[in-house]
Amino acid sequence: MSDGARTTSLYTADQVRRVERHAIDRFGIPGFDLMQRAAAAAYAVLRRRWPAARRVLLLVGEGGNGGDALLLGTLALRDGLAVEALALSDRSTGDAAQARAAFDRAGGRVRVADAAAEFGDADVCVDGLFGIGLSRPLDGVAAALVARLDATRRPVLALDVPSGLDADTGARLGPCVRADATVVFVAWKRGLFTADGAEACGERELATLDVPLAAFEDVPADADLLDASIAGVLAPRRDNANKGHYGHVLAIGGDEGMGGAIRLAGEAALRTGAGLVSVATRPAQVAVASAARPELMVRGVDDRSALDPLLARASVVAIGPGLGQAPWGRALYDAALDCGKPLLLDADALNLLARSPRALPPSTVLTPHPGEAARLLGCDTATIQRDRYAAVRSLAQRYAAVAVLKGAGSLIADAHGRVAVCRWGNPGMASGGMGDLLTGVVAGLLAQGLSAWDAARFGVALHARAGDLAAADAPRGMIAGDLLAPLRHLVNRFEA
Repeated sequence: MSDGARTTSLYTADQVRRVERHAIDRFGIPGFDLMQRAAAAAYAVLRRRWPAARRVLLLVGEGGNGGDALLLGTLALRDGLAVEALALSDRSTGDAAQARAAFDRAGGRVRVADAAAEFGDADVCVDGLFGIGLSRPLDGVAAALVARLDATRRPVLALDVPSGLDADTGARLGPCVRADATVVFVAWKRGLFTADGAEACGERELATLDVPLAAFEDVPADADLLDASIAGVLAPRRDNANKGHYGHVLAIGGDEGMGGAIRLAGEAALRTGAGLVSVATRPAQVAVASAARPELMVRGVDDRSALDPLLARASVVAIGPGLGQAPWGRALYDAALDCGKPLLLDADALNLLARSPRALPPSTVLTPHPGEAARLLGCDTATIQRDRYAAVRSLAQRYAAVAVLKGAGSLIADAHGRVAVCRWGNPGMASGGMGDLLTGVVAGLLAQGLSAWDAARFGVALHARAGDLAAADAPRGMIAGDLLAPLRHLVNRFEA
């Protein structure tokens, strides 16, 4: 592992424990030394983010997370800040006992909390209740403290993982701290970047605690964050080129009343750089789509026989937006899957696949939202969201395809178990047509010769970053079409 890889590698809680154990056993770093480093890193973040803070409240668990908080409090006391500690217990375990003794010597006072504990007039609250060790919903006094913390809306700094958040899945286990910032120790935990992770963490900062890279040698990362280097999968265009060099996307969909969906997909493929884009749709949709975007070659098709010549000319097929599940859509779906060309399935094409699973062509990409993923895996949406990593891996393996599980912290997986995680995107993208746009983006990249894995990863990154640029500071009310201009900019000059 390199220093650069450390900033994009994601680990499970168990993997991070193994790294920490290597640091202690193989490299002779005492556990209490790591705790001191964690406290110093977190305290530096607190002072930088809230320089005017004079009163700090520590929420303290029995274990290591509580020890980190108490040592942070010790540093704050030495700087003359007023510090109060509310603890779940009158004792601390392991190295945290030594941290509690240090806090006592510095003049700190620990008060055992009850469900009615008051927070006083703290300027910043530090969440040191549980960290990565939690695998059950908070209850009792801990749940009451978290509820009170949320109600007060004081600034919150979480240590390692917001208490109540599953470090592996990013799912809230019940009551959960909502932090303004989270200082993550040693390595990124994978759950902080998907599901409820981003909302619970606020701003995330990594403090490696100077753990040697060699401590990671036999602990391969579970997943990887997308970063700006993903743009390198798409080579610069040659000067001596023509449209034939950049592929021909055929976008299929747009049953009656749904023509806008397939037009959005087609336009996104053009804006991403496909050389040619054809759209196969209901004949009634042709005039409107052609007038709105004349660069699209829009063809009306009534049945499979009308689609076959279009399939023969295409290099990539994207099917699903507005397709429907009536006989017309089913006939086109069957033809698309039989053509053997690189394929992207979205929307109703995924629902048809769930109803009648079948082998898919090589270089297939699936782009389900959680509801569609649940149908593909024969479960419910709640199961998908409880462990999005397990879900996306299951999708990729079951269908021998690259799978994109859309949502907060979109995940991309291949059949070999690799997972990439998108750190970009915003709530303004929760509106109709965004998924249709992603269909076109990924198809456009496939047409330009990218593998299914690279097209899905770069496509998700482009789509999410275009959403961020389009939203700026006004995400509410954003529509899918707003992403087309920044999408063209980003595919030429990607900005993380």
